Amino acid sequence: MSDYKAILEEEFEVLESIFPDELEKLSETSISIRIEPEEQSLSDPIALSLIINYPETYPDVIPEISLEEIEDEGDLREGEEELVLNNLRSIAEESIGMAMTFTIASAAKEALALLIVERARKEKEEDDRRAREYEEAEAARTRGTPLTRGLFDKWRKSFTAEIKAKREKEEEDRVKAMISKEREEWKKRKERPTGRQLFESSSALATSDEGLYEEGVQEVDMRQYTREQREAERRREEEEEERRRSGLVRDGDSDNE
Repeated sequence: MSDYKAILEEEFEVLESIFPDELEKLSETSISIRIEPEEQSLSDPIALSLIINYPETYPDVIPEISLEEIEDEGDLREGEEELVLNNLRSIAEESIGMAMTFTIASAAKEALALLIVERARKEKEEDDRRAREYEEAEAARTRGTPLTRGLFDKWRKSFTAEIKAKREKEEEDRVKAMISKEREEWKKRKERPTGRQLFESSSALATSDEGLYEEGVQEVDMRQYTREQREAERRREEEEEERRRSGLVRDGDSDNE
């Protein structure tokens, strides 16, 4: 018994020098050490109290280890407490026969650091999952129905009918707004054949330009006259025009020349 107390007193003295602010002696056989990771999470910080109760057979057996949350210092999530305690007990088993509190406290700090890393990993996975679900939902919303020839023809038929109905309605409203005389004129114009109808009904209009020339008609080629002849013809026409204006030559006389 005396050896047990001496071992604890010696170990407590060492622990007080290592954790001057973090260690609190709860009784002669139990202590509390404030534990937090070396690098805290800015978004989700955490700190815990490591409670250790020493049995009379310590250090030949591991002490009783537990964790307590500190108010406003973060909370343990489901499954995390048991995960950390199992890790600490496993490490304590490796130190049976010697002072092991410092080893347990150091392992607790490392366990909290791993918790932060694991939390960040799970949060990232959750964010990625939500992002994928959102992208898939957006893709499904904007993808719509694949366009096929049949769907296009159906849309085109519906669209053409819609445009036709719209134009007919506009035309009907315009006619209703006309006075009687304007309405009669509109009816006459509607009854007239369109240019396209005339073109399609006339075989003469469908022929080439060569068919427009009448057979036997000779085209006058002014290039067959010399410059002097063209000039003389021009002067003759001017003189006839002048005489006609003066009444010296009747129209019939000029035609007989």
